[in-house]
Amino acid sequence: MPADGLLLFAHGARDPAWAAPFQAIAAELQASRPDLPLALAYLELMTPDLPAAAGALVALGCRRIQIVPMFLGASGHVRRDVPPLVEALRREHPGVQFLLHDAIGEQPSVIRAMASATLELVSSVAPAPANTQP
Repeated sequence: MPADGLLLFAHGARDPAWAAPFQAIAAELQASRPDLPLALAYLELMTPDLPAAAGALVALGCRRIQIVPMFLGASGHVRRDVPPLVEALRREHPGVQFLLHDAIGEQPSVIRAMASATLELVSSVAPAPANTQP
């Protein structure tokens, strides 16, 4: 019976293609840690929502669920909307520990990775021609 579970929590969008990067992250994590029960949930416009995804992990036997907001920063959603949702989970599942992490985009490793990827992008573009005015 698994003790730990991981719940990735993203915003959601009307366009299903928007979720592709988050699904890819979930697939990478699952490939790296096939023993770790994992769920991907959305705040709005997509399913599953946080209660459904958490419930699925609890049904698998998870007694500690780490929630990682897949947001670039601590937006209003992360500061205002997510904590009450997590409190509701704690009330609904009193035998389960829910750990809410900071937004993933605020992690130093993510900041470094995004800076590195940005430099790769701009370095791959040929320099603009020099201004040759007389």
